[in-house]
Amino acid sequence: MELQLKNRQDLKARALLLGDRLDLKLFKIADCLATTPLTLQVDEDGGIAVLFRYGVIVLFGVNSAAEVKFVESLKSLLTNPYSTPEIEELEINSGRGSVGVQSGVVSLDSITLENLQVIADALSKNLVLTLYEKKVAGEFDKIEPLAQELATYGKVSAGSRNLLSKIGSMLLIEHRMVGRAEIGDKPETLWDNPHLEGLYASLGDEFELMERQSALDRKLGLISDTAQTLSDVWDNRQLHKLEWYVIGLIVFEIFISLLELSDKFFR
Repeated sequence: MELQLKNRQDLKARALLLGDRLDLKLFKIADCLATTPLTLQVDEDGGIAVLFRYGVIVLFGVNSAAEVKFVESLKSLLTNPYSTPEIEELEINSGRGSVGVQSGVVSLDSITLENLQVIADALSKNLVLTLYEKKVAGEFDKIEPLAQELATYGKVSAGSRNLLSKIGSMLLIEHRMVGRAEIGDKPETLWDNPHLEGLYASLGDEFELMERQSALDRKLGLISDTAQTLSDVWDNRQLHKLEWYVIGLIVFEIFISLLELSDKFFR
């Protein structure tokens, strides 16, 4: 299937993060423009969609009506669909002499399937980072008062189950970033098209992909370590309570034994 968009000089890329995961196994290879990443033509005007298993689709030259129809067709394939998707847009110009990325506009010498796939990869990773940055910022706000309480009073009031849940949430974000989105990895398209390395590097700089991933990794590590420390403090507190319960039972048992002995003695 030929790429109809190659004759366009101006194009809009629109990325949507729709859910946690998108099942791509049901798409037939014969209907695709490409499979890594999965790329489909979605309307009669030649608009295409690049789909990623971590819940992102990137649309190029797709009108609003076709977008709504296509997104609706994907709902049954989504795991944990979001009520309000994350959205990012990018303008693309071609055939104007300069090549690069500046102020949210990508300039290309020509529009090809491969450079659209590279743009889609960078846009999708940017969306994933945006979502997880929001989630991690929220966890920072929740866990800071607990750390302050520990520093001030030497104890923590939150239950261990709640703290372990926070640790699990951070581990889940790390798993999605590394295992699904593969934020730190270059797109497979570059293996067969090394001449697009410069375009991907420019997009990475525009969205600050590596810097944001590093900052997010540090925050995830800090939150996880803090939650683990607070959980250990809580567990130790519960252990001390259990020890006092055991001591109390032993004292009670000794008291009962003494009563029984005294009763026998006075008989």
